[in-house]
Amino acid sequence: NNIKSVVIAADTFRAGAQEQLRKHCERLGLPFIGGRYGADPASVAFDGVVYALRNNYSVALIDTAGRMHIDIDLMNELRKIANVVKPHIKILIVDALTGNDAIEQARRFDEAIGVDGVILTKVDADASGGAALSVIMGIGKPILYLGVGQSYDDLIRYEPDAILKMLLR
Repeated sequence: NNIKSVVIAADTFRAGAQEQLRKHCERLGLPFIGGRYGADPASVAFDGVVYALRNNYSVALIDTAGRMHIDIDLMNELRKIANVVKPHIKILIVDALTGNDAIEQARRFDEAIGVDGVILTKVDADASGGAALSVIMGIGKPILYLGVGQSYDDLIRYEPDAILKMLLR
C-alpha cells in the first residue's frame, strides 16, 4: 500500500520498551521515533507527530505504556497524550483472555479518551469469542482487527461471522 507510517515510542518508563519496539520497527522496515527514558510521554508523542507532519507521513502510530484501567495516574497520562496530540483515531488493544473484565476495561478507556475502535488480541487462545461480544456490547465501538497468533501476519481484519461461529460452537 502507499501509506507512509512512522512509529512513536511514548513508553518512556518501562525498561527495554523502546529497544523492543525499535527492533520490531527494524524488522518491518518502519521508521522509529523514541524519547529519552523518564521523559514526559505526551512530549515525546507531540514531537513525534510534529516530525510525522513535517515529513509527510500519513500515519503516526503512538505506542504508549501498557496500563490497567484502575491506575488513575497512568489513565491521566493517557488523557494528557490525547489532549496534546489530538489523534484522529484512538485504538484500544484488548487481550481476549481478559474475560468479563474486558467490558469494564473498554468502558473506562472509552470514558477517558474516547476509543474509536478495538484490536482484540489472543483470539486464537479464546475459543469462546466472549471477549469480542463483551467489548462490542460494552462500548458499542467496532472491533477493527483480531490478533490470532504470534507473527506480524497474524493480525487479521475483524469479520463478525467468524466470532458468531466461535460463539455457536
